[in-house]
Amino acid sequence: MSRPESTGHASLFYNAKEARKYDSSSRMVGIQREITERAIELLRLPSPSPREGGAPGFVLDVGCGSGLSGQVLEEHGHVWVGCDVSRDMLNMANERIEEKREASQNGGDSSSDDDEDESMEQHDGPKRRPEPSPGDLLHHDMGTGLPFRPATFDGCISISALQWLCYSNSKDQIPRRRLVRFFSSLYKVLRRGARAVLQFYPETSEHAILISECAARVGFAGGIVVDYPNSTKAKKHYLVLSFERAYKAPAGLTGAEGAAAQSPTGGGSRGGQGSQEGRQADRERREGRGAEKEEGGREDQGVDIAQEGEPEEEGEGDEEGYQVHGEEEARSVLREAIGAGPCVCKCFGWAYHITLEQFEL
Repeated sequence: MSRPESTGHASLFYNAKEARKYDSSSRMVGIQREITERAIELLRLPSPSPREGGAPGFVLDVGCGSGLSGQVLEEHGHVWVGCDVSRDMLNMANERIEEKREASQNGGDSSSDDDEDESMEQHDGPKRRPEPSPGDLLHHDMGTGLPFRPATFDGCISISALQWLCYSNSKDQIPRRRLVRFFSSLYKVLRRGARAVLQFYPETSEHAILISECAARVGFAGGIVVDYPNSTKAKKHYLVLSFERAYKAPAGLTGAEGAAAQSPTGGGSRGGQGSQEGRQADRERREGRGAEKEEGGREDQGVDIAQEGEPEEEGEGDEEGYQVHGEEEARSVLREAIGAGPCVCKCFGWAYHITLEQFEL
């Protein structure tokens, strides 16, 4: 089955019928929620709880679709702005925002059961008025750059949208230029110290390399976190970006728990699914082991791209890996490396950790 990205522009694929179908599917809603929870975990925003002296984060949701990920951000106490190229998807998101706003204005008639239980615990006091949605929407193509003021957002997430920039649906759409334009604008609109977590589905290793190179070109540090790298269905890619030059992306989730997860048809949809139990087990294992063991487990993550400052001189670097300084040479070495098993490739100051199971060339 062909990927949605190869069928045409996203605004045409996600029409009114497809948007309604996507938003009404309990399976897709669950998938989207789990991926968003993982993205927020990797984003590592400060707690918004006033009790801990925190404040809500202002988060950009790129490719927000029908607002499912924005809803999860709200539940975590954050304020968000979502942009998407599909008007029909945005209409679905706007319906969700308006419903919550109307519930707030009507005095809480649509309050959840949790609110009712809490009111009863407070000796039958008045029900709390639900808060209006702290989300807002913008119709925009991320490939043309983000139209926000510099240093606006505390963080950015994107769920299953970034891979669309790797495809060209017209002569004026050049993937590399669109990616550079997007990452360059993202670099500007994020506050210093902020991070971005962009989940995506690369069709090939070429797409993963292209995305990583363009992010590094504009000044980002970070890498690709791969959850469940040995599972065809549960595998998920998260590009984690930071302004800190010494920042290294965390290790991805592993374990047999993720192998049972199901992914959406075609692999290029807006969502995918992992195992929540597996994520919790992996998180507990990571918390219980030292940094040395955690670092030693990176080889199992499939792909990890970490910016290490200035590109190394020839002759330096990992003796067990490969070192290259050109795009074509990097691609050639990458193909050889995948055939040879795990290795490390140096390209533009980024380290590519590749295993045989990760990509098929």
